[in-house]
Amino acid sequence: MISPLRADVVVTGLVLAIPVFLLGLRGEFTADEVVTRLLWCLGAGWAAVALIRWASSPRVPRSAQRTKAPVGDGGAAGQADAEPEAASAA
Repeated sequence: MISPLRADVVVTGLVLAIPVFLLGLRGEFTADEVVTRLLWCLGAGWAAVALIRWASSPRVPRSAQRTKAPVGDGGAAGQADAEPEAASAA
């Protein structure tokens, strides 16, 4: 989950709040209405950034999720067994 105080969220919220600020300056909104709507603008900015981040994240193919390589020694044990045989043959 992303923080609502990240820079991209705050900037998006402020861009969405420009009309609210302008309506407050014109006198069509009271100070209480402006403050209340600014919180909604911050919430809308958070939702917009979260949606864009989710949509732009790379997807992992389903076949890659199912077939993961087992965590282990990476086949080093098999190589160690094969090396003495090659050395004795020489």
